Amino acid sequence: MNIEKLFSQKINLPEIKSVVSWASGSRDNFKMLWGFVRSDDRRTSVNALWTMTHLPETDVKCIISLRDEMIDMLLTETDIGKKRMLLQLLREQEYAADDIRTDFLDYCMSKINSECESYAVRGYCIYAAYKMSRHFPELLSELEEHLDMMQYQPLSPGLKSALRQTKSKISKLKI
Repeated sequence: MNIEKLFSQKINLPEIKSVVSWASGSRDNFKMLWGFVRSDDRRTSVNALWTMTHLPETDVKCIISLRDEMIDMLLTETDIGKKRMLLQLLREQEYAADDIRTDFLDYCMSKINSECESYAVRGYCIYAAYKMSRHFPELLSELEEHLDMMQYQPLSPGLKSALRQTKSKISKLKI
């Protein structure tokens, strides 16, 4: 299978599943997949990221090992699709109290109410910010303020759901 050639063109879900089967469980293949994510060619990079969002839970440790690189990439990324997929991968991860990058938390907090961002980016930022903030009451309060401000904006159904779910989780922590 010539992954580079495949990623350089339009791909579909069956092809992604085939690459996932190839990459899953193999550290070398996973590293190669990550190399394609870092490609200068937009299509190759997007296709590789799209594939990574389909990796099974058994590959979580490999994905977590790339957390700092993903955050570094996200903080400078301008492509909406790449931002969305990077945030999707980052939002699925767990964050311990001593394992939080403040630049990533600040990024998420700043995007929650940014109407210039896509609904998906804003929603994923809500979820990621909650996972990082839940360890600290003062950060939870700050997140809650951001969420309260959202009520004055037009929201998509997905963003309303993220808002509702996160506010519910915050209220359960306060009990």
